[in-house]
Order: sequence, then C-alpha cells, then structure tokens
Amino acid sequence: MDEMMFCYQCEQAANCTACTGKAGVCGKSAETADAQDKLTGALIGFATLLLDIGRPIRPPQALLLTEGLFTTITNVDFDPQTVAQLTDKVWKAKQEAFASASPAPAPVSDYDMQKLWQEPDPDRKSLCSFVLFGLRGMAAYSYHARVLGYTDGEIDLFFCTALRAIAQERDKDKLFQLVEDTGRMAYRVMAELDKANTGAFGDPEPVEVSLTIEKGPFIVISGHDLYDAKCLLEQTEGKGINVYTHSEMLPAHGYPELKKRFPHLKGNFGTAWQNQQREFEDIPAPVLFTTNCIMPLRPSYADRVFTTSVVSYPGVTHIGEDRDFSPVIAKALELGGYPEDTLIPGMNGGSVVATGFAHHAVLSHAEEIVQAVHEGAIRHFFLIGGCDGTRPSRRYYTDFAKLTPPDTVILTLACGKFRLNDLPLGTVAGLPRILDVGQCNDAYSAIRIALGLAEAFDCSVNELPLSIILCWFEQKAVCVLMALLALGIRGIRLGPTLPAFLSPGVAAVLQEKYDLRPITTPEDDLAACLGRH
Repeated sequence: MDEMMFCYQCEQAANCTACTGKAGVCGKSAETADAQDKLTGALIGFATLLLDIGRPIRPPQALLLTEGLFTTITNVDFDPQTVAQLTDKVWKAKQEAFASASPAPAPVSDYDMQKLWQEPDPDRKSLCSFVLFGLRGMAAYSYHARVLGYTDGEIDLFFCTALRAIAQERDKDKLFQLVEDTGRMAYRVMAELDKANTGAFGDPEPVEVSLTIEKGPFIVISGHDLYDAKCLLEQTEGKGINVYTHSEMLPAHGYPELKKRFPHLKGNFGTAWQNQQREFEDIPAPVLFTTNCIMPLRPSYADRVFTTSVVSYPGVTHIGEDRDFSPVIAKALELGGYPEDTLIPGMNGGSVVATGFAHHAVLSHAEEIVQAVHEGAIRHFFLIGGCDGTRPSRRYYTDFAKLTPPDTVILTLACGKFRLNDLPLGTVAGLPRILDVGQCNDAYSAIRIALGLAEAFDCSVNELPLSIILCWFEQKAVCVLMALLALGIRGIRLGPTLPAFLSPGVAAVLQEKYDLRPITTPEDDLAACLGRH
C-alpha cells in the first residue's frame, strides 16, 4: 500500500473515502495510526488465543481488550508512545496466557491490519470494518461500566469471537449476521452502562443548567466518565472552585447523587466538542478530558489541559489510575477564573439548557403522553441527535428542529444536542418540546422510551409516530446505529454523510432491509416524516 496511513472510521474521513496521508483530518499522525493498527492486530491475536485456550475470559484480560479497543476510537489518544505501551501490555498478557495454558495451544500471531485495509472484496472489507468500529464503540461503554464495577462475561466473550471473525471469517452471510449480533450486544452493553450509572448516581431527573460561568476559580470537565466527575467533585469540595461540564458531560447535572451532593457543580461550559479550540481560547481555568473528544491543542490553552483514563496527548499532564486531581486543582487556583460572571452562549445564543429526561423520567409520564397523542395535542415524536462534527452541512439538524411543528416533541442526545438544545421551542402538553435524554450511550434510554410508548399504544416501535434523525461521527455512534438496526428499527435517516466504510453493496442491503437512508433537506425530510404517519 502506497499510503502513509489508512483510516476511514470517522465521519470526517478525507473526501468521504479515507485519510491516507501524513495525518488524518482529526489530527492523528500516520505514526499514531500505524500504532493503533498494531494495537488492533495484537488485540485480535490475543482474543484468538484466549478462544483457543477455551477458558473463561479473566477480568484483567477483558479489561485489557476493552481498554485497547477504546484507545483506538477517534479523538482519544494522539500519542503513539502510549499506544505502543498498551500494545506491549497486550503482548505480555498474551504470553502469560499462552504459558499458563494446558494443554498448550498452537501459537497465534498478531493480525496484520493491512490485510483488511487491502482486502480485495469490498463487501467483506466493509462488513469487517463495520464490526470492528462497532466493537470499538461497545468497548467504550463496557469500559465505563467496568469502572463502576459492572461486568458481563457474555460481552467479554463476544469481543473475542467478533475480533477473531474479523481476521478469519470470509462468508459474507455470516458477517452480515455478525453485524446484527454486534448490534444486539451493543444494546446489551448500553443497558449494562445504564444500570451502572443509575446504580451509582441515581435515576436522572430533569434540571435546567446555566451556561453562565460564575467569577472565580473553576474547572471544566469534558468527556463521558461520570466516575471521574464524581472523583473531581469530591476533591474540589470546600476549596472555592466551581466545576462546569463540557460537551458530553452535560447530562451529569441530571444525576441526583452528583447534582444534589455537590452544589459547586455549577453549570455547563461551551457547546459540542468540535468548538473547543475556539471556546477554550485563553480560558482562565484547566480543562480535564476524561474520554474523547480531545482535539489538537492550541498554544493559548495547551498548558492547562489535563487527561485521565484512556485519553492521551503528547506533552499533556496525565492523571493516573489513582485519580489524584491535585495538579488540576492547583492550576485552577493559579489561573483564578473570570473576574466577572461570563456567559458562554449555546450554539443558538441561549443562556440555559435542560437535561435529565432519561427513560425513567419520561416514562413516568407515559399515560399523560399517550392521552396527549390521542387528544391530538402531540402529533409526532422526533429523535434528533447523535455525534456532532465539523462539517458545515450539520446545520441541517438545527434547521430541521426549527421547522418541526409546535405539536411535536423532540428527543435529543449525545453532543449533537448542542445544535438545538438552546432553541426556544416552548412546551407541548405540559412537556418541554426538547427533551435531552443524555449522553450517546443513553440511546438506550431513547430506545426504552420508544419501547415503553409502543407498549402503551399497543403497537410496534415502527408503528409509532416517531422519526429518527441521526448524526454520526465516531465509533460509538456506529455502535448505537448497529443497536437500532438489530432491534429492527426502520426508516432511520443518517447524516451528514453515510459512513465511508459502507461499500455500495453493504449500503444497499441496509437500505433494503432496514430502510436506512441518508438525510436530504430539512424541508423534504420533515414532510416525509410527517406524511408517513
């Protein structure tokens, strides 16, 4: 292969094809891409050996598999050295597993990812890539649940069987089945993480969140890991430092064990991840990244960025497993924050947003919602959300939300919510018209809401007055899409572009079987959605 790298796992793949030069559009270097390929190949070899040995997957082995897959997600790790160190850990664990096996299995080599990237059959390449990227998204959710003490042996085993299939399976019918199986396991992982988060922090409750940063020292926490948020809040308690969420951490405000226990969890800073380079310009506070999405740093704030967990960036202070955030706290006190209260407005100029409308909160009003539909007060539901990104055509999602009639309800989630969550759309039938369900993994909540409403209406999800308008960016969104398809949900509109890793043949099957379609224009898609019901 002549390319310096090959990567087409995210929505911003160059020319909607692949990044093949010295660096990806995300900023990842070819060296890092190569290190991630080596790590992935090592994980496939490790998983294959574990299956050959035939023993249950041990917790440290499962953790290493999920950590390794998580590390390769877009905008998680930009440091080839830390990726290489993790690969060394995989090799060591593989050697230990081999040495302890009895009878001794046949040796298993690492898989060469160039075999996949150069696969001559475009549909096999597409299906294997689809599964791999879904596994990476699943691994992120499994990792978060594992941090909170929730594990699932069947999920651990599935990671191994699916990784082995990427290297060995050539039957495309079986690979299509593996795509569906990955979706079913993705739903199971999201359910596990929902159980973990609600078990640790309570069922989310609706709450308004200010976008104004109060004067004085503060810390911004970005990412998805609620355990990291809890640790930071505990360590900043009583120190005169406020904490503000950023991007996907916004739903933390809805969890009662965080919001009610820690009054210094004050509000939200900024909008979605892709705006961070502008919004963090000269920020007088540290920023802690707990998961993706970190972007290449600019000099005006590089000295105040910290990472933890799987996130890594060259030259940035990393907080280890002990979660000792003392350096972050010291930096907050040193920088001092804004001298006066400062509004960092939403993408539509708003000063307040709401969150906490997860399945428990929404379905507690299921009877009223059903009655409102029967009485004609609510005509239609939309799920508009997913991963945001840089492509200008993502304005579609804002425009679509603005066009929705006043007798409709919008469920939203993930960082795509920032395209619309500060729009003044008012209420309908006593409900806010925009209901923020939570993080990307809270697609589980949206599915639970849809299933609950379907049960209340005595119909299938596909028969509900519900339209799903998804935006995607990285591999967790791929995992969510696979879960929706595995549940048989049809008619999803996906954008702003279709994944580069979907071959024409695979895309055609998805369109035929699931009626998966690309977005067009807000006006035409809205008319089609309302006309369908």
